[in-house]
Amino acid sequence: MKIWPLVAITALSVTLVACKSPTPPKGVQPITHFNADRYLGTWYEIARLDHRFERGKDHVTATYSKRSDGGISVLNRGYDPEKKAWSESEGKAYFTGKPDVAALKVSFFGPFYGGYNVIALDEDYQYALVAGPNRGYLWILSRQPTIPAEVKQRYLAYAQRLGFATDQLIWVNQSR
Repeated sequence: MKIWPLVAITALSVTLVACKSPTPPKGVQPITHFNADRYLGTWYEIARLDHRFERGKDHVTATYSKRSDGGISVLNRGYDPEKKAWSESEGKAYFTGKPDVAALKVSFFGPFYGGYNVIALDEDYQYALVAGPNRGYLWILSRQPTIPAEVKQRYLAYAQRLGFATDQLIWVNQSR
């Protein structure tokens, strides 16, 4: 039995799935009239739904900058209090459609992309609510290590209406 055709078909299938543009969760819409230049810079992670690649991390930030190929560089940084060590992860992001719609695909691992959808953003680009490719991924971000109570409540209520498990959010320690 020849195994090469099977290997080639499997490799092609994995490549096609890995390169497919992620979409937001059903019923969740990325914001329009998005200005990527205003979104660049450092954001503090205020809250997140738990996932393995940030598990246990405090003082988490995400810094976005322009790439020469038209994409966006992503630098995630966090502190692991158990290991008493900082860690960083570098990635890249690209719009999945028009650049004024805040739907991007982000990769930290080669050709594998995940969804990054800004679903709420204040007009001054100080606070953001971001969803991943499904309702298991949600972040509240701020330009400062804290967020005003009224913004927090507004974003929580909105995420709840969209079906996110806001009662499971982890509130990230950003104290100095």
